[in-house]
Amino acid sequence: MQINAKDLDHRQINDRIRDVRESVLIDGCLGQRFIAAGMSGKDIVITGTPGNALGAYLNGAVITVMGNAQDAVGDTMNEGSIIVHGNIGDAAGYAMRGGSIFVKGDAGYRAGIHMKEYEDKIPVIVIGGRAGSFLGEYQAGGIIIVLNLWEREKKIIGSFPCTGMHGGKMFLRSDPEDIVFPEQVTARPALKEDLLMIRSHVLKFSELFHTDAEEIMKGTFTVITPDSSNPYKQMYVQN
Repeated sequence: MQINAKDLDHRQINDRIRDVRESVLIDGCLGQRFIAAGMSGKDIVITGTPGNALGAYLNGAVITVMGNAQDAVGDTMNEGSIIVHGNIGDAAGYAMRGGSIFVKGDAGYRAGIHMKEYEDKIPVIVIGGRAGSFLGEYQAGGIIIVLNLWEREKKIIGSFPCTGMHGGKMFLRSDPEDIVFPEQVTARPALKEDLLMIRSHVLKFSELFHTDAEEIMKGTFTVITPDSSNPYKQMYVQN
C-alpha cells in the first residue's frame, strides 16, 4: 500500500498503516512525528524526512527510511528494526530496551542515552559514520557500535562519551588514545572475542548499506565498559 503523507498528520498516517496487512510505502513525509509508534508486524518504507520519535515504543515492526530522520528515533523501542539510509538527529534510541537501529550516516548528540537490556533483549545501535557528544550517556545495557566509515579524518565521537555509563558495551572503530573518557569506564583495544560479539551486527549493516564487512572488521576497535558498580560516585560525591 502507498500513502501520500503530504497533507496528513501523524494520526492519519498511523491509522492508515494499522488498516492494512501488506507492506506500506509512505511518500512525501515532511516532519510528521510519532510515525509507527508502538506498532508490530508491519514493514514500512518512508521517503522524505520523518519527524521526531519515529518508531517510538516500536514492538516488532521494520521501518526503513530512505533519507534522514530527526530526533528520538526508536525512543523506548522494545523490538523490531529501524534502518536509516542517511543521518539521524539527537537522542536516537533513548531508553531503548530491545531491537536494533542501523544508521548509514551520522548521529547527533546523546545517542543511546539510558539504553537498557533485560534477559534476552539486548538492544543494538550501529552508526556508520560519526556520533555527537554524550554518546551512551547513562547507558545501562545494550551495544553501541560506531564505525566512522565516511570521514576518517574527523573525530569519531564528540565530547563526554559514556558519562554515567553503568552497563552495556560500546565499540568504536578508532584507537583508544584518540578519545577522552570519564574515570568510571574502561576503554581498551577490542580482543578477538569482543569482535565476535559485534560481527553479526556489522554483517547486517553491510548487507543493508552495501559495504564490505570484512574490511570494516579489519579496522582497530576500542571497546568501552563500565568499571564501577557506582558510576555516579566519582561524578557527584566529594571524597
